[in-house]
Amino acid sequence: MARPPLPLPLPLLLALALGLAAAAKSPYQQVLQHSRLRGRQHGPNVCAVQKLIGTNRKYFTNCKQWYQRKICGKSTVISYECCPGYEKVPGEKGCPAALPLSNIYETLGVVGSATTQLYSDRSNLRPEIEGPGSFTIFAPSNEAWASLPAETLDSLVSNVNIELLNALRYHMVNKRVLTDDLKHGTTLNSMYQDLPIQIHHYPNGIVTVNCARLLKADHHATNGVVHVIDKVIATTTNSIQHIIETEESLETLRAAVAASDLNSLLESKGQYTLLAPTNEAFEKIPRETLNRILGDPEALRDLLNHHILKSAMCAEAIIAGLTMETLEGTTLDVGCSGEELTLNGKAIIANKDILATNGVIHFVNELLIPDSAKTLFELAQESEVSKSMDFFRQAGLSSHLTGSERVTLLAPVNDVFKDGLPVVDSNMKNLLLNHIVKDQLSSKYLYHGQKLQTLGDKELRVFVYRNNLCIENACIAAHDKRGRFGTLFSVDKMLTPPSGSVMDVLKADHRFSTLVAAIQSAGLTENLNRPGTFTVFAPTNEAFRAMPQGELNKLMGNAKELANILKFHVADEILVSGAVNALVRLKSMQGDKLEVSMKNNIIHINKEPVAESDIMATNGVIYAVNSVLQPQASRPQERGDEPADPALEIFKQASALSKVSQRNPRLAPVYSRLLARMKENSGRF
Repeated sequence: MARPPLPLPLPLLLALALGLAAAAKSPYQQVLQHSRLRGRQHGPNVCAVQKLIGTNRKYFTNCKQWYQRKICGKSTVISYECCPGYEKVPGEKGCPAALPLSNIYETLGVVGSATTQLYSDRSNLRPEIEGPGSFTIFAPSNEAWASLPAETLDSLVSNVNIELLNALRYHMVNKRVLTDDLKHGTTLNSMYQDLPIQIHHYPNGIVTVNCARLLKADHHATNGVVHVIDKVIATTTNSIQHIIETEESLETLRAAVAASDLNSLLESKGQYTLLAPTNEAFEKIPRETLNRILGDPEALRDLLNHHILKSAMCAEAIIAGLTMETLEGTTLDVGCSGEELTLNGKAIIANKDILATNGVIHFVNELLIPDSAKTLFELAQESEVSKSMDFFRQAGLSSHLTGSERVTLLAPVNDVFKDGLPVVDSNMKNLLLNHIVKDQLSSKYLYHGQKLQTLGDKELRVFVYRNNLCIENACIAAHDKRGRFGTLFSVDKMLTPPSGSVMDVLKADHRFSTLVAAIQSAGLTENLNRPGTFTVFAPTNEAFRAMPQGELNKLMGNAKELANILKFHVADEILVSGAVNALVRLKSMQGDKLEVSMKNNIIHINKEPVAESDIMATNGVIYAVNSVLQPQASRPQERGDEPADPALEIFKQASALSKVSQRNPRLAPVYSRLLARMKENSGRF
């Protein structure tokens, strides 16, 4: 029979309870606690407050702001004052005394909202907030009342028994509500016709009430609680859609919303932020681009969804940069610079915090076009591949990059063309066509060994490495940009499509004539012609000439040893240079390991520098090396003066390039003796 679980020790239970309590603290309370910690050296119940230089704006400080000493990019000074609910006592350090507990009316005068107190008296609200009950009042500060337009304030004060009373009761809730109860995205029914008050409680500790910021919160009273806010709030009864329909400066937006069938979303319940492009914003876009987007329902919907944030974001909540997700699924960098809000680093918000029943609107005077509504050319504007776009335009390939053809563009970054763009001829145009892949791809779905078809009718291979993703010799240098019909891959070099097997490539390059003869003599031709995934470190003619004479003679005279050495230069997997970071080890076909490394942007094989990298073949990749690599066990112990007879066949196969060998002072005597002996033995040379 199972035993009942043992009870937890009391200290552990207390620790768990305290931990859960701490975890349950609201963001506002967490920031307030941090301010207390920073102020405790000045005495009990002292909070550190950041004040924006040149203004009266104050903020309780979080850890990040404490060290940065900035709000919206502007410098702050630290001051120390009593935390909410406490006051100083003459002759004592800090703020040891709790504020006297009084009714709401008396509390208003103590917490810096004397104007609200005055208007409560004038409007006959005073008896209610002095009497019994349990109320919450969001009391505008003295500065908030003073900042109202004169005509607005006059209209309120001249109708003290009606308008002013209604306005004050809209700031009240018929129950006690503390900051921990002010949940993000919720509404409270006000005491004026139960009209809703919108609450937003942000992760940075900022709490807003109809987009007015809480300045001093949780001041307890005998009949409720007082929160001081930085604005006089007004009722709102219109949805985002209704505001769009009635605002003259949003006429073009209104037509676009109707065409994309977003009306129902913008009048539905929810909490959105609409970054509403004004008529002026639409007029700034080239007419051709604007007509293209307005005439494409999918692009238009993406454009509009890119202007709608998934949650309501009041301007007062933004005290530093943050990333916010749009309905389109992309993100925008929302920030501030002094008094101005910024989007993607630009101060383009013309009017902010127009409150609606289902969110908030900020008017913007520039259109935010998402990648998903752009052509490939538009994606590349002012980017790291702008020179590539000029190149494709010069080659007459613009139609592939601006139309509705589904393609992926492999665009070399600007650094590739630091010495200028190559001349465009027929061969170059064909090469550029092979930088355009049929179908619109996403790099996250590419897999190792995948084959891609180009508009130039070439087949390209995908190589997936630990630290890179490459298509042939070109590796992806930045995140994809996915446009309306095309995707842009920024790559680190011009792509080189393969032009034949390893043997085909070696035979076509005069630098490898001796190597080709050696491969044929060693019986490895078929291996390097067959389909495969080879990396070949190919010794040039110069590499063979650089060998000591006796060592060269011995190697060429031993077919088995020659095959062994050649296999040491071949690995059975493809490694392009973009995959080499510090050190990569490959197993050679001979069995020993090859060490490939990168030093000073030069590839090294077994510590020997590579002369040329990424010579692509259909069954592998070739690196030209100016030395013959030798495994440890194969290093020769003896040196001869003359090659053995089997080497005759090797030099016979290389006879087409005999002039090169004869010009070399070290190989010429050996070559001459070989010719003489071959004539004696066969009479055929």
